This record gives sequence, C-alpha cells and structure tokens, in this order.
Amino acid sequence: MNNSDYNKAEKAVNETENTLKNAANDAKWKVNDLADKARDYINEKRNSDEEATQEDWLERVKSNISDTWDDIKDKADEAWEKTKDAAEDVKAEWRKKTN
Repeated sequence: MNNSDYNKAEKAVNETENTLKNAANDAKWKVNDLADKARDYINEKRNSDEEATQEDWLERVKSNISDTWDDIKDKADEAWEKTKDAAEDVKAEWRKKTN
C-alpha cells in the first residue's frame, strides 16, 4: 500500500474525530441554551404569579432534547460511515498489494 492510501485513511479518521468533537460541542451549547431557557421559564412563571412545575417544564423540554439527540445521532452516523468507508478503502488497497 502506498503512502497516499495511508494518508487518505488518516484524513478520514481525522475528519471523523472532528465531526464527533463538533457534535459534542454542539450538545454542550444546547445544554447551556436549555439552562437559559429553564431560567426564563422560572422567571416567566414568577412574573405571572404562577407555579413553575417540573412536569410543565419537562413538557417544554421534550422537543428540544429530541432535536438535540437527532443532531448528535446524525453526526455520529455520518462519522461512522466515513470511517467505515475509509477502512474498506484501505482494506481493498491492501488486498490489491498483497495478492
């Protein structure tokens, strides 16, 4: 196998690593955003002299969390496919060179 094949595989792994890091960073920001929304919810209830309840808050959060999970899942799936494809390319090149 020549150097460019190894370079392609290494590049695919690096891209996958970056994709997963970005997904984790996006999740971190979404968590921070969610905390801000929780504070806003509590203040909203306080200002309207209503009781803030966990059940009510969790109902508001459900869609946000499912969106976050979908984003992370999509990026993880993409990273998996890129890595798998690169690994298959390297194996195919290796078979060509050794047969």
